[in-house]
Amino acid sequence: MKRAQLTEKLLDLKREKGWTWKYICEKIGGHSEVLVVGAILGQMKLTKPQAAAAAELFGLSKVETAMLNEVPMRGEGITMPPTDPLIYRFYELVMINGPAWKALIEEEFGDGIMSAIDFDMVMDRLPNPKGDRVKITMSGKFLPYKYYGATGNNQEYGFKEE
Repeated sequence: MKRAQLTEKLLDLKREKGWTWKYICEKIGGHSEVLVVGAILGQMKLTKPQAAAAAELFGLSKVETAMLNEVPMRGEGITMPPTDPLIYRFYELVMINGPAWKALIEEEFGDGIMSAIDFDMVMDRLPNPKGDRVKITMSGKFLPYKYYGATGNNQEYGFKEE
């Protein structure tokens, strides 16, 4: 069985049982809903205890359980640019705001990146009389670029220079 087939099996069981993502995440536990749903969709991995909880919930074989604990090929099967309108809006946010985010992060922290590995994300629903709002909070560790070959008093990392 391939990972994509396991994802389809899990989605079919979710539909058949009428389960919500919130229910599945409560049963598997241990991490944010974004990470757990990402794992069910084949983009993240579950820990062994989480994979065991998912196996019990979904009635999975040992091989299927092991697959949930393996590091996936992230991004596999995702068309670029994205064609789904909701996902495309995130792509659009990065295309339009990305240069400003980059400039502001570099001015504040120096030459580097915001990690997508040492990273947290929370999604909240904010009631609003004009229509509820989606609030996504992202927090990633700043990783300065290493300036290889630095000698003497030259800085080795791209932290903000004072």
